[in-house]
Amino acid sequence: MEKEKRRSDRILLTIPLSIQGKDENGQPFQLDAQTSILNRHGARIRVNRRLHAGEIVRITNLVGRRSSDFRVVGPVAPFTRRGGEYGVEYVDQTENIWGIQFPPALSGEATEPTALLECRKCGQVRLSPVSLVEVEVLETSGILKKQCESCGVVSLWSYAEHRTGASGAGAQGGVASGAAGPSDAPGRERRRHRRVSLQLPVRICDYDGNVEITRSENISKGGFCFISETPYEVGEGVMVTCPYNSKVQNIEVRARIASRREIEGTPARVYGVQFLESSR
Repeated sequence: MEKEKRRSDRILLTIPLSIQGKDENGQPFQLDAQTSILNRHGARIRVNRRLHAGEIVRITNLVGRRSSDFRVVGPVAPFTRRGGEYGVEYVDQTENIWGIQFPPALSGEATEPTALLECRKCGQVRLSPVSLVEVEVLETSGILKKQCESCGVVSLWSYAEHRTGASGAGAQGGVASGAAGPSDAPGRERRRHRRVSLQLPVRICDYDGNVEITRSENISKGGFCFISETPYEVGEGVMVTCPYNSKVQNIEVRARIASRREIEGTPARVYGVQFLESSR
């Protein structure tokens, strides 16, 4: 499924910017840039110089003349002679320099993504909250810079690659990344899509109109896995929204239940959902 179809509060909008910061030698710089995508956490920006993950820059919206400090999360496209694209997020999440009101997270509703990440330095695995900006950086560059409590420094993090028991708990209470999903299908499907432990709010609607709102347990480009007590049938067609936000208009895509696995001792099952090619 296309990335644009998996965002519920992203806006494609070009806004001219001015960026101020300091280079690696401590020398100040100022340059022009522009946004390509906005969300309530920050933005994706185009700029003609290299930025470095973790650095703080001052960004001014040249239309509304509002400024705020942003942290560079990382690159979301390869740097070329035309420049690069980076994900940036507010240092202070209460700031809003775009003049656009984004829907707030609902009280009691699990709307924020979490991901099973692994520190490249010490190997610690942690179920960590991630912003939509960080999700995009992970999907493109595959690397985040985050503080590691074990290392005591800011280190490189990526999606955890290890496997645990299929029905057991993963790090810090997360469902194991080895749970059944679309990539567990035999043959080619197993090889096509890398699965990562990323928990996003999802909406599932069957063809009878029954609706369930739950969370993904892991996601790949070909589908996702979720846990439910609803008795879905393998091969059943469904309409899904991932991620789901009840405050905005969402895009549904066609999918099917590709796998089902019982969780021993409970009425719940682990389901794998496969996006249909015609929906991509």
